Amino acid sequence: MTIHIRPFEEHQTSEVVALWRAAGLTRPWNDPHLDIARKLRVQPELFLVAVDDGAVIGTVMAGYDGHRGWLYYLAAAPNRRGEGIGRRLVEAAEERLLALGCPKVQLMVRPENEAARGFYDSLGYEPFDIWATGKRLIVDGPADGV
Repeated sequence: MTIHIRPFEEHQTSEVVALWRAAGLTRPWNDPHLDIARKLRVQPELFLVAVDDGAVIGTVMAGYDGHRGWLYYLAAAPNRRGEGIGRRLVEAAEERLLALGCPKVQLMVRPENEAARGFYDSLGYEPFDIWATGKRLIVDGPADGV
């Protein structure tokens, strides 16, 4: 079997949401279906999936605002971790961001997620101290029963 990295296709929505849930990425305050719909309106070519034998086994969402790039929703199927899927997805997203002229890419990792922090360290990402803040402009409510 060969893993292919390619842009997300709408028919993969249920499979991607199931993967995100299995990987522990979903949160009650973010409806993953709405997150996908919103991404498809803005730089959909930067929403990538890893596919093996027709099955989605990984994802990454990237974005570029003209100043810096961001990575979100990096996931590998729990039963496929350790195969380099996450690394390949990050590299593919970085290549696409660089092609857009993006000079820097950032991401957010919850402090307690030691595994993710170690993964990004191994890819050359450097932690830095910031005060992250945000404001919800649209309240989605509970994500479809989660």
